[in-house]
Order: sequence, then structure tokens, then C-alpha cells
Amino acid sequence: MSDLLANLAQFFEIVRYPAGSALCLVGAILCVIGTIGVMRFPDFYTRMHAASITDTSGATVILIGMALMAPGWLIVAKLVTIFWLLFLTSPAASHAVVNAAHTAGLQPLIGRIGKKTDDEEGAA
Repeated sequence: MSDLLANLAQFFEIVRYPAGSALCLVGAILCVIGTIGVMRFPDFYTRMHAASITDTSGATVILIGMALMAPGWLIVAKLVTIFWLLFLTSPAASHAVVNAAHTAGLQPLIGRIGKKTDDEEGAA
């Protein structure tokens, strides 16, 4: 049993840096995809949705990757604290911004982009 635990600890030391690097890369790619979504979506509400979802999930994956590569438990504890602050504040901030836009009267874009209205279809 002790041999298994020793081998498992040795395996974890070998695997944790490549796995942490891969998770950091996946999180960065997710954040870039979110940025592209923010630029491509048609209205404010869908852009805020893309920004808030990918920001929180991308940062979470990056923090998990950094925790795998961390040299000690103190740094892991700091990364967990950063995660919880991000997890609590990012959705609340996105909701506050969207609520302020809705209260100010910003209307969402309804329907498909480029869809002809009834007036345009009758004229054609």
C-alpha cells in the first residue's frame, strides 16, 4: 500500500505541471472565444452574457491550472480566495450592469438579424 502511495505522489509530481499548463491554455482560449463573442453578438444583452459567462469560467480554469502548478499550500489558498471573490462578484457585477441598462430603457434586439419585417415582405 505504501508503494502505491509513493508511486501516486511521484506520478502527481510528474503530471501536475503539464496538466496545469494545459488548463491555463484552455482557460486563455476560452477567454479569447468570449472576447470574439462580445465583438460578434448583435446587442448589449447578448454581449454581456458572453462576457460574464466566459470571464468567470475562463478565469476559473486558469486558476485551477495555476493551483496545480503552485509550489505550496499557501499559494493554493490564495488562489482559492481569488476564485471565491471572482465567483461572487463577477455575476453580481454583470447583473448590476444589465439591470442598469434595462432600467435606463435599453431594449434588446428581438428576432433574427436581417429578418424582413411584414412591411418589407409586402413591398417586395
